[in-house]
Amino acid sequence: MSTKLRYNTYCMQKKTTIGFPKRFLWGAAISAHQVEGNTHNQWTEWEQQQAKTLATQSTYHYSHVPYWPQAKRLAQLPANYISGSAVKHYELYEEDFGLLEQMHMNALRFSIEWSRVEPEEGSWDPSALHHYKQYIQALKKRGIEPIVTLFHFTLPVWFDQMGGFEKRANVAYFVRFVEKVMTELGAHMRYVITINEPNVYANESYAEGNWPPNVRSKRSAFTVLNNLVRAHKQARAVIKQIQRRAKVSVAYNSSYVYAGDDAWLTRTAARAMQWGADDYYLSRVAKHCDFLGINYYFSNRVYGYRVHNANQILSDLGWDVSPEHLEYALVRLWEKYHLPIMITENGIADAGDTLRKEWLVKTISAMQLAQQQGVNLLGYLHWSLLDNFEWDKGRWPRFGLAEVDYRTYQRTLRPSALWFGKVIEKPRKQ
Repeated sequence: MSTKLRYNTYCMQKKTTIGFPKRFLWGAAISAHQVEGNTHNQWTEWEQQQAKTLATQSTYHYSHVPYWPQAKRLAQLPANYISGSAVKHYELYEEDFGLLEQMHMNALRFSIEWSRVEPEEGSWDPSALHHYKQYIQALKKRGIEPIVTLFHFTLPVWFDQMGGFEKRANVAYFVRFVEKVMTELGAHMRYVITINEPNVYANESYAEGNWPPNVRSKRSAFTVLNNLVRAHKQARAVIKQIQRRAKVSVAYNSSYVYAGDDAWLTRTAARAMQWGADDYYLSRVAKHCDFLGINYYFSNRVYGYRVHNANQILSDLGWDVSPEHLEYALVRLWEKYHLPIMITENGIADAGDTLRKEWLVKTISAMQLAQQQGVNLLGYLHWSLLDNFEWDKGRWPRFGLAEVDYRTYQRTLRPSALWFGKVIEKPRKQ
C-alpha cells in the first residue's frame, strides 16, 4: 500500500487522534537573517559584494530546474540577493505569531542573531536582548513553545574577521555569547539548539566555497566541522550550568542514503556516504545531546559509487521529492543513537503550492510509521512559517506556509497551510 493511501485510509477510519503524543510539538521554523530584516553580519557584507555575480550565474545554476521560467526574472536581478528588510519579522512578529495560532501550532523554532546581541567584540546591546526577551514572552503568552537556535549561519563581522570557526581558539567567543544569552533569557527556554546544520555550513562555506568566506578547501571544512563539535559540547555545558532543565541539541541536516541495487559496491558506497553525511559528526556530539534535532529535505539513492535519484517529482529548487523516506531516516537514527528526535526542519520549495499538501501527507504518515517502530518523536517543525530570504538564492524559492508579498509584506496562509492547521487541530482539542 502506498504511503499516501495508508494515510488516507487511516484518516477515513475517523479515529479521534492521528497517533501522536498529547504533548507533541507541532510548529514551524525560521531563522533571524532570513526573516528579521536590517541585520548587519558577515552575510550582509557578502551580499553587497556578490549580488551581481550571483545574478549573472543564476542561469547557469538553475536553468535546468522546471520552475526556472517563473524564477528567471527575479533570479537575474542583483537586488534579489540583498536581504535588506527580508520580511520585516523583527517588527511584525506578533502578526506572525497569529499565523501560528491560526494553524493551531504550539511551537516555533527561531534564532537569536548574534550580531545584534554583540555587534562589537565584548559590547552587548541591551535593546536587542530586550527585544528577544519580549519576543519569547509573547510566544509563551500565546501558549507557543520557543525553540531557540544560537548559531544559524550568520556571524558578527568582528568574529568573521578573526577567522570565525576556522580557528579553534575562537570557539570561546561563541561560548561567551551563549552564556550571555542564557543568563539573560535562559529562564524562559526549555529547548535550545546550539548550532544549525554544521555539516551544511562547513561544506557550503569552506569546501564548495559557495557561501562566505568562499573558501574551497576540504581541510578547512574538516577543521570547521571539528570546531563546531567543540562549540556544541562547550555551549551545552554552559547552558546546563545556567538552566539545568534545558533540553539541548544541534539541528543536523540528515539525508537518508540508500542502495539502489544489491551490488556490493553500491551497498558499501551507500554505507560510507551515510556515515560521512551523518555519523561522523553526530557520533561525536550524541552523548552531549538530550535529543536529536533533525532537518530532513531529501534522500539520496546510490548506484555504484554515485548518487542517482529518481527525480520524477522535483521541488522548485530541483530537489528530488521523497518525504516518505523520512520514516527510514528516523528509524535509522533512533536505532543508532537511542535519543528522542525532534524534526527541526522539513519542507519544500513550492511557490505554486501544488506539492506541499502531498508533502505533508506523506511526512505525517512517515512519522506515524516511525513511531510504530519505536521511534520517540518530540515534535515536527515545518520549514518555513514564512517565505523568506533563501541565502545565496535570494527570494525566489518559496518555502513558506504563509506566502509573503514582498512589496507590501502582507502574509497569506497558503491552502496547504490551512489544511495542515485542521490536521493539527484535532489532536490538540483532546
